[in-house]
Amino acid sequence: MFNALNRFISRLDGEPAPAARENHGAFGFQVLRNTNPQLAIEPWFDFVVGINGRMIDDSDPRLFAQEVRNCAGSSVMLGLWSAKGQRTRALHIPVPADTASLGLTLQWTPLAVVSNIWHVLDVPPNSPADVAGLLPYSDYILGTPEGVLHGEGGLSELVEDHIGRPLRLYVYNNEYNVTREVTIQPSRDWGGEGALGCVLGYGALHRLPAPLSEPVHAPGETMFDGDLAAAAAGQAGFMPAAGGVVPPVAATPPPPSSSADFLVPAQMVDAQTAPVSAPPRSKKKERPHHGAPNLMDDYFKEQEKKSRELDNAPSRTNSPLPPPPKGGPPRGGPPRTASVPPKEEGGE
Repeated sequence: MFNALNRFISRLDGEPAPAARENHGAFGFQVLRNTNPQLAIEPWFDFVVGINGRMIDDSDPRLFAQEVRNCAGSSVMLGLWSAKGQRTRALHIPVPADTASLGLTLQWTPLAVVSNIWHVLDVPPNSPADVAGLLPYSDYILGTPEGVLHGEGGLSELVEDHIGRPLRLYVYNNEYNVTREVTIQPSRDWGGEGALGCVLGYGALHRLPAPLSEPVHAPGETMFDGDLAAAAAGQAGFMPAAGGVVPPVAATPPPPSSSADFLVPAQMVDAQTAPVSAPPRSKKKERPHHGAPNLMDDYFKEQEKKSRELDNAPSRTNSPLPPPPKGGPPRGGPPRTASVPPKEEGGE
């Protein structure tokens, strides 16, 4: 079932929608070589998709080189898309005035090329994958120097051509964040299933994750930094309840952000302009909010209504009359009939 789901998702990935094509153009300059060790740019994993705040939609390398030369003596901002976690970041790079070169070797490549990745899920003992040193659940097969792999069946076709012969593979490990070359010899006589002897995953569920050293994004992201909060509390200090007037603390505005991120967070309200106390509420009935409906509340109300209908539970509006009190007839017993005393006959 999961293999069929992966194949279906891979077909969707192979035919990107127009909206997805507009997101980073679905193309970019893939970094093939980085000769500047001071640049935090990884070959093969990083794609240059923007420059100086504009997305790159033209494959002409001369336009890109001219934009870099225009920033000679200052810095250029590159928008980088990483295959690790499929994230975008901005990087400011100083451009030398004499050479006007970044030391990068780039190639115009579709971003979908990094989807041809095979995730090593299970490695049985004494299998060719185990002998080669593949690690389960943390290794990803990126490619091979023997040729280019296209599609889900590209690796299996290459393995069939190397039965009984050594095959070199480029393998990335997520736990150690390193890429190494592994030599494996496919065989069908090792005593198990498959020529490689390992279970592989392919498709959208097996993309390259972000390195473990990077901060975790939502859900579970860090909402507040404890160190900054502790430092702010230490600067303000604790003032005694009884004493003089507490001097106001001058609020320094936050420094301007140096990174030109593609997502700009909402601005926080300044402490000096924020109201000290909320205005008193009027005695009139508050108007209902016109914001987004609470879907969870509506869902619970709907389920409660269905449950009451199934249980034939009486509602509050149309409740029947209460049953008569228990305990039999009244304490005085049944009503007695009034007896008329007989008339006395008078004698003479």
